[in-house]
This record gives sequence, C-alpha cells and structure tokens, in this order.
Amino acid sequence: MHYLVGTDSVHTTAAICDYLDERATADDTVSVVAVAPADDPTARRDADEALNVATVRLAAVGDVETDRRSGTPADVLCEATADCDADEIVIGAHGGDSDTTRDVGATAREVLAAADRPVVVVPIPDL
Repeated sequence: MHYLVGTDSVHTTAAICDYLDERATADDTVSVVAVAPADDPTARRDADEALNVATVRLAAVGDVETDRRSGTPADVLCEATADCDADEIVIGAHGGDSDTTRDVGATAREVLAAADRPVVVVPIPDL
C-alpha cells in the first residue's frame, strides 16, 4: 500500500501518524508532503518540523519519503498523489493551528472533491 500524507503542522502529522500506526506496515510506502508558502519562513520551518515528526513516528514503515512543496495545498496534494500513484490520501480535517476552527477545512473539502482515490480525513485533537 502507498499512502500519500498531506500535512501543514506537527499536530496534523502526529494525528495522521496515530492513524497510520494501526495500518501501515514494513511493506508499505508513505509519502509525506508538507505544503508551505515559499515566501513564509515560519511556515517553511513548521512544514520541515512536520516532516521530521513523520520520519520519526513512522520509523517502522518500510519506506517514508518526505517533501516540502509550495502552492495551493489541495492542488499540490492531488499532484503529489498522481506523481507517486498513491493508493490512499490521508489528510487532517483542518489545519493544525490552534486558531483553526473545528470544522472540516477548505483544503480537506477540495481534496475530497478532486480526488480519484480514497481519502481519509483524520480528526485533529484539540491542543
């Protein structure tokens, strides 16, 4: 199985890793894509930290690939899914920011609408 993980924060990555802990095995591949604006150093740092969390938390998975990209998050995630031919997309319900509402966010809605394969939307616990 090949999972494509979309993240924007450590909190989102941790919630997704909790989900994958019970599913991903040493025979699987997880491609983790963090999307951050190219001109925002704080967002780029947060994205890099999110990727580091994935590498550590998913150490038992066969292959973990990480990539930080810029662009519109839903477009980037759909493109990354096609690039790696993932079997399943795993995203957070909303941004991992403490200021984010509890509703399903715009990126999750856009990915759900555009995806041509299963999408798992993981709840993000309160901080």
